Amino acid sequence: MDDEFYMKRALKLARRGAGRVSPNPMVGCVIVKEGRIIGEGWHACCGEAHAEINALSNAKESVRDATFYITLEPCTHFGRTPPCVERLIAERPSRVVIGVEDPNPIVKGQGIAKLKENGIEVTVGVLAEDCRELNAPFFKFMTERIPFVTVKYAQSLDGKIATPTGHSRWISSPAALKFAHTLRKEHDAILVGKGTVLQDDPELSTRLVKGKNPCRIVLDAHLTLPFSRRLFATACEIPTLVATSHNAPSERKEKLKALGLEILEVREVQPGYLDLKDLLTLLGQRHMSSLLVEGGEEVITSFLKGDLVDRLVIIISPCIIGVGKSAVGNLGVKYVEEAKKFTIRRLLKRGTDRIFILEPKRDEK
Repeated sequence: MDDEFYMKRALKLARRGAGRVSPNPMVGCVIVKEGRIIGEGWHACCGEAHAEINALSNAKESVRDATFYITLEPCTHFGRTPPCVERLIAERPSRVVIGVEDPNPIVKGQGIAKLKENGIEVTVGVLAEDCRELNAPFFKFMTERIPFVTVKYAQSLDGKIATPTGHSRWISSPAALKFAHTLRKEHDAILVGKGTVLQDDPELSTRLVKGKNPCRIVLDAHLTLPFSRRLFATACEIPTLVATSHNAPSERKEKLKALGLEILEVREVQPGYLDLKDLLTLLGQRHMSSLLVEGGEEVITSFLKGDLVDRLVIIISPCIIGVGKSAVGNLGVKYVEEAKKFTIRRLLKRGTDRIFILEPKRDEK
C-alpha cells in the first residue's frame, strides 16, 4: 500500500514536465526515509537534470538507507546528463522502487541490473500501467521509431463538427478550448489538411495557455494553398512544415522555403493523397515522438482507416446542429461488427463539454 501511495506522488510530480521534456520521458522521483518524504523531484526540461538528481538536490537529509520511488527505470548512459544509476549507487539507498522498465534499448533492464549488482533491493512494476500510460508516446517511439498519434476533434451531440457552410467557431466551450491548447503544447507536432487551412485559416498555436508551440504540419500534396494563409505568414515565429509530394511544383517549394517553411517530400499513395505511414516514418527520423491530428474530415478518416491512431480525443458539446459536416467519413464499414472499436480510458468535464479519451481495441475487428 505504501509503495502505491508514494508512486502516485511520483506520477503526479512527473506530469509537471508535460510539454517540456520531449523527446525525453516525464519522470518523477520521491525519496522516503522512516515513513517521511525527505526529497522529491521531476524531470523539468529536456537537457536538464533528471528526476532522481533533482530529488537528491532537494533532499532535506542524508538519503543513505532511504527508499527511492521512480516512475521509470533510471538511465545508465551518458547523454545530455550523466547516468542517474551511478549517482543512486553512490548514495547507497536501501531500496529502489521502479514503476516500469525503460523501453530505450540502451537502458532497458540495465539500470535495474546495476542496482541489484551493487546490493540495492529493487522492486519493479508498482503502478506499471499508469507509469507506462504517462509516457505512451515515449514507449511507442522507442519501440517503433514513429510518433504516437492522437486524433482530436470537437463535435455536437449529433456528431457534427461544423454547419453545412463550414462554420465551427466555436462548438467547444472556452474551458474545452483551453484544454485543447494544453493538448497542443504536450505534443511535438500538430497536423491538419489543406482543407482545414482553406476553411478556417487556423493559427494552430498555444495562445490560450503557457507553453511551447508544437511544430505545425500541413498536408498539401500539390502545393495549391495560397501563400496568404496565417500558417505561412507566421512561419518565422513558429516552426511550420509542409508535407507534399515529390512531384509538387518546385517553384512553389522554393517560395515556401523563402517564407520560412520547411518542405517534407512524402510518397503519394494515389494522386493528391500522401502516404501517411511514410510521413510518420519521416517524422520519427526527426525525433518527433508525438503528433496531434486536428483534421479535417479527410485527414481524420485516413488516419482511422489506416489504423494509425493511438489515442482519440473527442470533445462533445451539448448542442445539436442537424445537417452539417462530420469529423469522420467513409471507413468502408458495411456491418456493425466491422466498426472501429475503442476503449474509454478517461472521461473529463470542461465547462459545459464532456471529453472522451479513448484508445483503439486493435485486437478486435
